[in-house]
This record gives sequence, C-alpha cells and structure tokens, in this order.
Amino acid sequence: MKKIIISTLLASSLLFSASIDILEAPKNPQREDATSQNIVLSYHGSIKEAKKSVVNISTTTEIKQQGYVNPFFNDPFFREFFGDRFGNQPMQKRKASSLGSGVIISEDGYIITNNHVVENADEIVVTLLDNETEYKAKVIGLDPKTDLAIIKIDAKDLKAINFADSDNLMEGDIVFAIGNPFGVGGSITQGIVSALNKSGIGLNQYENFIQTDASINPGNSGGALVDSRGALVGINSAILSRSGGNNGIGFAIPSNMAKKVASALIEDGKIDRGYIGVSISNLTKDFKEIYKSEHGAFIMGVEDGSPADKAGLKRGDVIVEIDGDKVKDANDLKNIIGNKKPGTSVKVKYETSNNKFETVTIKLANIDKVSEKGSNEFLDGLILEELDYKTRYKYQIPNSINGVLVVEVQPNSKAESYGFQRGDIITQIHKTLINSFEDVQKALKNSKKSKQLVFVKRNGRDFAIVIK
Repeated sequence: MKKIIISTLLASSLLFSASIDILEAPKNPQREDATSQNIVLSYHGSIKEAKKSVVNISTTTEIKQQGYVNPFFNDPFFREFFGDRFGNQPMQKRKASSLGSGVIISEDGYIITNNHVVENADEIVVTLLDNETEYKAKVIGLDPKTDLAIIKIDAKDLKAINFADSDNLMEGDIVFAIGNPFGVGGSITQGIVSALNKSGIGLNQYENFIQTDASINPGNSGGALVDSRGALVGINSAILSRSGGNNGIGFAIPSNMAKKVASALIEDGKIDRGYIGVSISNLTKDFKEIYKSEHGAFIMGVEDGSPADKAGLKRGDVIVEIDGDKVKDANDLKNIIGNKKPGTSVKVKYETSNNKFETVTIKLANIDKVSEKGSNEFLDGLILEELDYKTRYKYQIPNSINGVLVVEVQPNSKAESYGFQRGDIITQIHKTLINSFEDVQKALKNSKKSKQLVFVKRNGRDFAIVIK
C-alpha cells in the first residue's frame, strides 16, 4: 500500500502536512489473450438451449368503436335541440394485432408470458424461435397484478426452461434477454443485473423487479431473462423510455415470483391473495426519529372490520416482521402478504406509537373478495366499481377525480350501444354529482325523465351520454 504526503503552503509561509492512504489495485493484472490461443469467448452453448424455450406470440383483438363524432354532439344543449339523430353513430369494428414473447415452462405446452401481451386477445398464435409451425394458444389464467399470464398450446416434447433461484442474483451478474423485439424474430441481447428489488415503478400492483441494461424492446415483453448458464432468472416486462426504444433501463419479473404465479394459475386458473386491510407507507427518515425501528411498514389507516382491525392494529403502528421475517418497507409487506393464501394465519410483530413491540396473530382475508363488494350493475351490460383507494391505486386515478369507474362494457348490450367505454368514470347523472353507487341509485330514482344525461370523464376529457 502506497502512502502519499499532501502538503499545503499557506500565505504565511507556514507548512502544514496531512496524510491519507490511497488504496491501489494490484499492478499489471493478468489478461487472457484470446487471439493468441485461437480462442473465441462465447456464451453460445448456454444460450443455444435457453433459446429453444422462448416463443413468439402474435395476438389479434377485435376492437369496437363508434364512428367519428363531432365534439358538438356531446354538448347537452346541442342534444336538447337535435336529440340523438347525429350523436349515436353506428359501432365500427376493426382488428388490432400485436407481438410479444413467451417462455415454455413444461414439455406439454404451458407457456408463461406477460398479462398485457395476451389480455383481451381474441386469437393467440404461438411460433417457436427455431420453427415456423404455428400453434393456436388458449389462455389458462391471467394475473394483472403481477402482469403475468399462462397460455397453453397443443404440443408435446417441447424444451422447457430451467428456473434459477432469483433470490441468489447479485448486481453485476451477466444476463441475456431472449425474445422477439420489434417482430424481427428471435434475438438475444446481453447486459448485467443493474439493481434488484426495484419497486415503486408504477407498472404493477405487486413489484419486485430485476433491473437490467440488457436491451429490452417492444416485442421482448414476456420473454426470458437468463443467466450465463441459460437458466431463467426473470420474465422481461417493461422498459423506461421516453422514445419507446431501449435506454438501458429494463425490468424483469423475478423467476421465483413467476414460478409461484404460474403454479397457481395452472392449478386454479386464478390467484388468491392474502389481505389484512391496512393502508401503508414507508418508514421515512423523520419517522425513524420517533420510532425505534429502522425498517418496516408504517400504517396510515386501518379499514373497519378488516383482519388488522380485529387484531387491534392502529394507525401509527409500524409492522416490522411477518412470521419472523423482516419487513423492509411498505412494498415488502404488500408482497409478503400478497404471496400468502387467504385463510392463512400469520404472526405480525409491530411497534406501537408508544414504542412498545407487540405480536399478534392475524388470519388473512381474500383481497379479491373484498374488492368484489364494490361491483355493481347500473345499466344493462355496464359493470361499475367505486373509487376506493385500491381502485385508484390499480388504475392510477388521481384523488381530484370523483365518480364511479366503468370496469366492463358487455358486447351487444345497451351500455355499448349508448357509447360507454371501459375506463370511463361516471361523474354526474342529470344534476346529481356521483361519488358512490348510492348516488347512482339516488339519481335514477329521483329523476322523472325518460332520458338521462350521463357525464363521463374519458382520457382526461369530459363527455355526455344520453341513456333511455
């Protein structure tokens, strides 16, 4: 180790000395000269096998939409004079196609991919990267909350991918992304693991992403992220990009999460997740000055009658452990509870606002059944959901917008003929402002008109629909 003396001469000509130790790497490191030995450094052997497990996915979706409607037709005053002669344009149909990737996880044709690749698709066609044979696929199960899906093709003796333990990944590990970027066919890009356990990206409800600089582009979604052995460490999901192209920030869903979701979807066709009924946030620096805990999930609120409420948890408590396992932050708690089945009993250790540590046992409820309480039918073919905090979080709806959300418009229904669309937020019916199902029923009950004027918020713009 080399010691360097740094001296500073002041104006007074006084000499002051200080010393620091500079750490130096070993000199003259060994280099492997591949050219002189006629050696080509390659991962072809590993990728060759993994590539056989990746497929191209092509989907076709029939989209129904109204013909062109002049903005004046949505003006209630215009409708008052001219009625619906101009506003109700016939529904038009068109087909939209998209491309993605998937990973074979069983020899008999089960394939894992992203939910957004196959959701709402009317037809799904799968081709192997090294084979032009086309297979029609059917959906086995979807999980929008993790953006994962399972589809199946009728085939045998396929090459199934080997799963790696994603918990063993380390930053700096070499990885390869395999998929069908931009529809050009099977391609492989190489990079490293840039970061682990990334959350708060806003892509999924349950996030624990692997970040990588291996190029992930449109069409790569649902493809494989493998390590240098060719073992699956993640399912490529998304990129951060302003232009739509790769900027070196890609995200993959860890293989361990993918394996759990895949098993549940294949066995039951759906995912049942645990739920305790708390709204939470991270334990910030300011909070840590009040509490003893250096980690945990801070409880912002407790729902009445929820498992947490029955167990005695209060606003201001900090959950620090679940079944003896450390809770790092709010996202960690959400993932831990979400990975457990409803009906499971868990031991929850928490710190109270009085800095006392308590432990309680909580029996988990089913988060989907809790949210189902909010579904309601207001018109033939129209399914609504109230804007509680879970719905706002799921669909990224700001608190400044009030109303009820249209979550489904059934084909060939009255709702579809009137022009309602999935994602509309009903904000007002006649003169009644809408905040809940009760407001909807009240508006319909109090009105004596045979026709109702319904105001909706769609993609940030206001529209008016007349129902009869």
